[in-house]
Amino acid sequence: MDATNIIATAIRARWAVGAVFFVNGFLTGSWAPQIPVFLTRLGISEFTLGLLILLFGAGAITAMTWCGHLISHYGSRPVVRWFGAIGAFGLLVVAAAPNLPLAALAMFLFGGLIGGMDVAMNANAVEVEKRLGRAIMSSSHGFWSLGGFAGGGLGGIAIQTYGHLAHAAAVTAVALAVMAWALPRLIAEPKALAHQHHKFTLPKNPLIYLVGLVALFSMVPEGAVLDWAALYLKQELGADLATAGFAFAFFAGTMAVVRFLGDAVRNRFGAVTTLRVSSLIAAAGMLVAGLSPWPWLAIAAFAFCGLGVANMVPIAFSAAGNQPGTSPGAGMSVVTTMGYSGLLVAPSAIGFVGERTGFGPVFIALSGLLVVVCLMAGLARTADFAPAQPAE
Repeated sequence: MDATNIIATAIRARWAVGAVFFVNGFLTGSWAPQIPVFLTRLGISEFTLGLLILLFGAGAITAMTWCGHLISHYGSRPVVRWFGAIGAFGLLVVAAAPNLPLAALAMFLFGGLIGGMDVAMNANAVEVEKRLGRAIMSSSHGFWSLGGFAGGGLGGIAIQTYGHLAHAAAVTAVALAVMAWALPRLIAEPKALAHQHHKFTLPKNPLIYLVGLVALFSMVPEGAVLDWAALYLKQELGADLATAGFAFAFFAGTMAVVRFLGDAVRNRFGAVTTLRVSSLIAAAGMLVAGLSPWPWLAIAAFAFCGLGVANMVPIAFSAAGNQPGTSPGAGMSVVTTMGYSGLLVAPSAIGFVGERTGFGPVFIALSGLLVVVCLMAGLARTADFAPAQPAE
């Protein structure tokens, strides 16, 4: 294969993996407007709903751990195809569940499909980065944010107009259509690399777990803003409900924009410098949000925080997939599992603490966590790489 065809194939794969990120975000975002209908339809309490959402997280983390073995044995491309094709039906299965036991099973499976797809698509993005010799991870996560925005923004209107089952069916159809275009265009690791780790074991390199801590400390603040910023603005700063909703919206909006610009920044300044500056920006925003006496200052501070958080997790994932002596699948499995634990599990503990101390002190404390990421930024050195030699 000549150099021109190799580059063209890698560029197509770059857009294909971006489309997979979009679908994963679209499915996740489309679940959010289904939640009120889900609660009413099954006649369950908020406490029971919380347990079901925790099952979603448990399914995701379980699959993330197991997915590393599949990637080590088969490579990332087949695993993306398996989880992507089946995962498109995840929301429809949840929406169709007729009772609580089947809903619990559906939530666990939906979480597992989304989580497994997440690990595999991040591992495939690392391979595309190697082929292109430049970063694409931040913009790939930008596609995820765009999919989440589309799913969450359109879902409520669709459910109100056509019903929750029709909405879930339409989401499935869109996901399948995008996957039908994207999956054939994904690239695979070189055969020798994809098949040299038949037996999956947890990495022995301690650095991979430190990179996992970077991902964890980066995603805990994201989960805190997602779940508790609106309540903080409403209960502690006196904002009305409409204004309180802008906290996460502005945070997510700045994050999505920066993720599409983040690869160019990282290619220009390097992963270590980008992570160090990003974490300090995020820490400053979180600190001001926690100290703010006014709702709109807090909203602006959360938006500023989003500017920094945007690039942190993509850099950690690239560092995980490029650890010397560790297969990309194993490294990605460990780091995504640790990172998403911060997004899926930590907010419960944050709510417990915030209920007793208020959320202002919690956000101040989280700014300290982001400073720790700054101090650990040297671990991101492996996210920078020389262009790989093309496979024959």
